[in-house]
Amino acid sequence: MKIKSLLKEQRTFSFEVFPPKAAADMPALEFTLSRLFRLKPDFVSVTYGAGGTNRGRAYEVCEHIVKSGQLPLLHFTCVGNSREQIERIIGDFLALGVENILLLRGDFPKGSEGIIGDFAHATDIIRHFRAAYPQLCIAAAVYPETHIDAVSPEDDIRWALEKQEAGAELLMTQLCYDVSAYERFMERLRAAGVTLPVIVGVMPVLSADSTIKMTLSNGCSIPAELAAIMGRYRDDAEAFRAAGKDYTARLIERYRDLGADGIHIYTLNKHEDVSDIVRALRP
Repeated sequence: MKIKSLLKEQRTFSFEVFPPKAAADMPALEFTLSRLFRLKPDFVSVTYGAGGTNRGRAYEVCEHIVKSGQLPLLHFTCVGNSREQIERIIGDFLALGVENILLLRGDFPKGSEGIIGDFAHATDIIRHFRAAYPQLCIAAAVYPETHIDAVSPEDDIRWALEKQEAGAELLMTQLCYDVSAYERFMERLRAAGVTLPVIVGVMPVLSADSTIKMTLSNGCSIPAELAAIMGRYRDDAEAFRAAGKDYTARLIERYRDLGADGIHIYTLNKHEDVSDIVRALRP
């Protein structure tokens, strides 16, 4: 099943997980996935590390998702991938039955000074995949508060339009806690001629330090409502976690009310917290 087909019929609901660093930790992730599957996601995306590290375990996770009767979305980056490497790697995923792929530039490995591979930008690898693997449904990333490396919001929108023209069939956003920034972004995106469905990525608020770190590393803002939660509960981890989960549920509901084409929760491999958030949502 291709995600673009699902989006023609319904708003999608999905999760992201990341493969474990050690093989001994795979059973724990499989247990997490079994709990996430109970929440009836439309698909589950699978990441791998900077420069393509942990790719082998990404295959194992996709294999487990397929064998569980669920739909995987594979992440794949420019960084660390040549045309020849792609041909060797993707064949295994195609044979597994993977039909959906999220193509990204990717993060540079520590110590790297730039792209290691044949593709400099996400648009380049999207164009290559569109020509080489027409059977795949291609997703691309967009950034409601502008990519941290973009020279301007207008330039960032231009890149989104180029991703559509290169062959992307749906878009997925970076985390964004500022709903008004998302609304402005969507207005600019549509005005520029981007017509693809947009799935909103939601990062659960579970600890003050990790939330601050994540927003800083991605150039995202902390709106007043979230800042108030941090100020009130920063020194009480459990109270903060409870307030953060409630905030995350309300954030999802706001995006749904605005007509988001899909909701994609970055689970951090924390099934209990994600389950609490999903149960708190309005029917």
